[in-house]
Amino acid sequence: MGGFFGVASTGLCNADLFYGTDYHSHLGNQRGGLLVHGEKGFIRYIHDIRNAQFRSKFQFDVDELIGNIGIGSISDTGDQPLIVFSHMGTFGIVMVGAVNNLDKLEKSAFRSTRTHFAEMTGDGVNPTEMVASLISMSANYEEGFRLVQERVQGSCSLLLLTREGIYAARDRYGRTPVIIGEKHGMETRTESWTSEDGCRHQRDIQVEKHSYAATFESCAFNNLDYKITKWLGPGEVVKLTPNGIEEVLPPTGPLKICSFLWVYYGYPATSYENVNVEAVRYACGAALARQDVGMELDSVAGIPDSGTAHALGYAMESKLPYQRSFVKYTPTWSRSFIPQDRTTRSMVAKMKLISVPYFIKGKRLLFCEDSIVRGTQLGNTFMRLRKPDFSVKELHVRSACPPILFNCPYLNFTRTKELMEFVARKAIAALEGGDCEACLDEYLDENSERYARMVEWICQELKLDSLKYQKLDDLLDAILTVARLSGNNNLQRECLCTYCWNGKS
Repeated sequence: MGGFFGVASTGLCNADLFYGTDYHSHLGNQRGGLLVHGEKGFIRYIHDIRNAQFRSKFQFDVDELIGNIGIGSISDTGDQPLIVFSHMGTFGIVMVGAVNNLDKLEKSAFRSTRTHFAEMTGDGVNPTEMVASLISMSANYEEGFRLVQERVQGSCSLLLLTREGIYAARDRYGRTPVIIGEKHGMETRTESWTSEDGCRHQRDIQVEKHSYAATFESCAFNNLDYKITKWLGPGEVVKLTPNGIEEVLPPTGPLKICSFLWVYYGYPATSYENVNVEAVRYACGAALARQDVGMELDSVAGIPDSGTAHALGYAMESKLPYQRSFVKYTPTWSRSFIPQDRTTRSMVAKMKLISVPYFIKGKRLLFCEDSIVRGTQLGNTFMRLRKPDFSVKELHVRSACPPILFNCPYLNFTRTKELMEFVARKAIAALEGGDCEACLDEYLDENSERYARMVEWICQELKLDSLKYQKLDDLLDAILTVARLSGNNNLQRECLCTYCWNGKS
């Protein structure tokens, strides 16, 4: 995954760029980068952030980033921003998405022109450089954006920085968000001059400052005092300059935004399509509670971080007490889906959660989790609760989304590459003697006997007393209910991508 932030301002942009980019740290932890343009030209810094927070790596670079236009990136795929010298001029670029046909695009580029790629990610071409290459093949930026959306299989939202401003382009199906904001105020600047007697003088003056920004996460605007002025539509492109916002390409539609953004990815304070993440998670938890009638429990808890809001929604709906049986050691531990290798993921998953024995020993507990992907981390976590030190009396789990059965071809939301790594696929293979495809439609039917057998197999695998998944309709209803309450009447069921659950985008 990853995120980006960009600013075009009449004054210096470095502080807003630094903090705005940092507010995307929950979306990736491989590489961070900042790029500005000003009187000294292009200035860029890129750091490895796998073992340190974004701010700690860039805090000494901020004062060197002198410019009024800038873009930043948190990435889990490779170095960004890139600086490209093309026939249209020099530009910087960051992107979020997935280029699934990278090999095909590479071969096409080598056949059509004498070219080379300098930025490598592992053994392959940096996807951002491939996107930049497609743009550079075109006569102008507008045609380049169209070509990217036509040629890239997967998804691609991007920010492109020139000497004049920033182009903000949303994926053609809007699978990832791009949100535009602006703020207006006063800035203190120091004015210097030399008098006739040769003495140097200085004074502080107040001048108007106008700033326009683009972000993946809307919560990046909150503390920087930006007001949201536009939610870009699918395929829409605008240009941000210090003087304002210009429409470049209109929305193309249709919208197919990722539903998992609300379930897991998004930060609680963020909204997508003006639909708040935390509110949706509360609604998901409430829907899960309505599936359970007469549950006798001592408390409800969430698996931090994103499971917390689902659990709060469940507790409020069921009138059961909410207690934090697990707390996350937030000062140093990141999200465990992000690390590249399985061993590191498992280590992070184990070390980041600290149990609170007072709320566990001898208790009947229900945990809400945002999703169950491989089941390994969850199984290891709950295995500890069955040990004599805790002796949990009952252990129930509710997943805030349906069973994940398909790899996402649009966002690379999980490091899992093989379908058989999904615990739901393992269950089907075990029940069907290895053939997962023959009866797959029945396993997708929440009312079928095969679906019930799959859930029961996973329940036994994780050594739980009960397990239930969110019904897909209830999940979509949660998103749409919050949308209506927020004044968004345009978001419909067909606008929400559900591919990872039912194979339909």
